[in-house]
Amino acid sequence: MSVYEVKKRDGLARISTYEDGKRSISLPAALETDELFPELKRRPLSNVPLSADREFVEEYFSPGEGELPVAVHPLAAPASRSGDCILVANWHTALANPRNYAGWLAGLKESVPPDTTWYAPASALPSTACLLIYSGFDLFDYRAVDLASAQGTFCLPDGEFPASLMETGVCGCEGCQAGDLVRHNRLALDHEIALVRHYIEAGRLRELMESRCRANAAQVGILRFLDRNYAFMERFLPVARAVPMRANTAESQNRAEIRRFAERVIERFVPTRTDVAVLLPCSARKPYSLSQSHRLFMKTVNRRGHELIVTSPLGLVPRELEQIYPAGHYDVPVTGYWDREECAFIADILARYFAMHPYRRVIAHLEGGALTVAEMAAEAAGIDLEVTCRGYPTSPASLAALDAALEGERRVQTDTIRGTVSWQFATDIETKGLSLRGRSMQMTVLRGKQQIFSIDAGTGLFRPTFEGWQMIPEGYRVRIDAFVPQGDVLAPGVVDCDPQIREGDEVLVEGPLALATGRAMMGADEMLRSERGVAVRVRKTKKLGK
Repeated sequence: MSVYEVKKRDGLARISTYEDGKRSISLPAALETDELFPELKRRPLSNVPLSADREFVEEYFSPGEGELPVAVHPLAAPASRSGDCILVANWHTALANPRNYAGWLAGLKESVPPDTTWYAPASALPSTACLLIYSGFDLFDYRAVDLASAQGTFCLPDGEFPASLMETGVCGCEGCQAGDLVRHNRLALDHEIALVRHYIEAGRLRELMESRCRANAAQVGILRFLDRNYAFMERFLPVARAVPMRANTAESQNRAEIRRFAERVIERFVPTRTDVAVLLPCSARKPYSLSQSHRLFMKTVNRRGHELIVTSPLGLVPRELEQIYPAGHYDVPVTGYWDREECAFIADILARYFAMHPYRRVIAHLEGGALTVAEMAAEAAGIDLEVTCRGYPTSPASLAALDAALEGERRVQTDTIRGTVSWQFATDIETKGLSLRGRSMQMTVLRGKQQIFSIDAGTGLFRPTFEGWQMIPEGYRVRIDAFVPQGDVLAPGVVDCDPQIREGDEVLVEGPLALATGRAMMGADEMLRSERGVAVRVRKTKKLGK
């Protein structure tokens, strides 16, 4: 019996182990798979083209007779179980077909248990390994690079080149030093997989993927088609990361994490109770309120309006959410130029927000591309903008105009607690009697002397105590069997869970014998369909009386 267990996730990509009873293999990796699966080369009817029609697949395709790896096909009935190694024959052909790549991948991920090893035979080159692992493949062989060697092709992560390039010194590996093309190509694949593994560990594989795909138009297309399938990709992405989000390319604004932040601002977020909105520019320093410019803005606004920061690529960041990932943890190239696609994307977010949350007045203290975006959104939403910028937003004339525009408006305290809870847990709570205590990110939410929430210093997310969960009437619950957790909750013990749960979400574990608070280590789908792995990292447990 084989066993597969994930140790670290980054979207679809995993660092994991595969055990077949004889050995334990750390993945992702390229191996001599003939030794791992000696019967595979004699197996018939598994090598059916991905593009074959349903009738052909039903008549000829076979997943294998109880042997590993289990062959799968986008049009074949599911045949794999948790712990299996599954093989997707001819996946290298999908690399040239971006639309089908994304569709086939989503279909297979839906039908195959999440705790399975994914093997893509004869597909991995140094130039394709990052995309394959980003797509959720774990295991590779050397067939593709060996074929490239036989054809006199020199392989690098940047692409495939004539073998003569090896003599120019672009690579100093053992194979190049010995003039051994086969050795070089195998080492180049191993090195690329090791680099990808490092980026998974760091939670930054998306940034590497955006840089790697630039050398190949089909890979750019695949990334874009995957991003368009937001409902599929979003389920696998953590709600927060421990590292900054680097949005350095045009593809960055299409990341599912960015869209999720914007969708929650539009659909979940409950703004501070005021009918005056003030649109402000972003700052290089995060959170914004630590920057010199935003200190001037906050002093001038003086709680007389709801502060909304217009920024690329997130679109709109309410002041209440400025410390939450990714709003408080992103970095972008600052050029002062916003292209047409960028403007349209952010203007749509603003227009939808204003449609959901109408204000009596909208003041735009913006210039340049940010002002253009606000004007596009105002036209789409049918609202009037009051522009107060006179040159630079921080100039004395601009700040004086902003102050004059807000004269006579009543002051309202920014309700960070309500805003954060609504964004994070999709619920509106009564915050009267609650107070924030502490400094910077080392803060707690108290009701009198009773702690209701603590704030995660790395992500800005609220961590409810048991008393805090009583204020959140539903959602983000994980139901378990009749046991008292003596540590973390494992996936086999999960009976049911809220489908909204994503990796990194704070959850309440409920069972007949105990309650527990903790952080989800898997998304909801994986919790319910996996047979191994930690589902919830438990922080505190409370036994229930009989």
